[in-house]
Amino acid sequence: MKKRILISIISFGFVLLLTACGSGEENAGNEENNAGSVDKNLYESIQDKGEILIGTEGTYPPFTFHNEEGELTGFDVEVAREVAERIGVKAVFKETKWDSMFAGLNSERFDMVANQVGITPERQEKYAFSDPYIQSSAVLVTHEDNTEIKSFEDLEGVSVAQSLTSNYADIAKEYGADITSVDGFKEAMQLISSKRVKATINDRLSVLDFLNQQKDAPVKIVDRADDASANAFAFRQGSDELIKAVNKALAEMMEDGTYLEISKKWFGEDVSK
Repeated sequence: MKKRILISIISFGFVLLLTACGSGEENAGNEENNAGSVDKNLYESIQDKGEILIGTEGTYPPFTFHNEEGELTGFDVEVAREVAERIGVKAVFKETKWDSMFAGLNSERFDMVANQVGITPERQEKYAFSDPYIQSSAVLVTHEDNTEIKSFEDLEGVSVAQSLTSNYADIAKEYGADITSVDGFKEAMQLISSKRVKATINDRLSVLDFLNQQKDAPVKIVDRADDASANAFAFRQGSDELIKAVNKALAEMMEDGTYLEISKKWFGEDVSK
């Protein structure tokens, strides 16, 4: 009886020893796995994949659209491609509607958004932004023969073509202009060209794009509002290292003239300021 008890005790101890050894090896293995499984940040992940996923509309010329050959192009597309090249990866564009752009960013379908995203306090609460790469503001446009209207202050009683639902119509009203309602930008340009109205207030980038496309159009910019809106690439919060790399690439582009070359191609002048 005593012998059987002794054997049982020895066997139980041996089992305990094996269990302890196995547990120690498992714990050691877990520690090694945990030490090697520190999450890589977004920038490192992009470098490993060799590509950055960029959300864009593809239907918003001249910023992001398809040319006659069906190729995705535009100002934002070219700037984003250059940035991607400078951080050593390929730009892969994911086209989506504007209404679902930020949802795609949130769900990690994109690493960043390149689509003329304005920097606003509301968006800054939810998202991170690169340094601004384009500025826009309201400009006053007249016929090229105009010599009387030189600033917004000269619009008192002047016929101005504006879409009544735009913020630019409100600006025109503030200066006492006589509003002629139009459906959109193109109609306003036509009315000025034919001298049926004397001026219009509109977005600087839209006007520069128009002048770049219609070089013979008899219109000119005579004044520009002081308030400007800044646009930048948008990211998820916490993408600090990626944003730092993107900002470095943008700064280099500004310094070596690459940005200016792209800007002049699409707008005829520097639109970074």
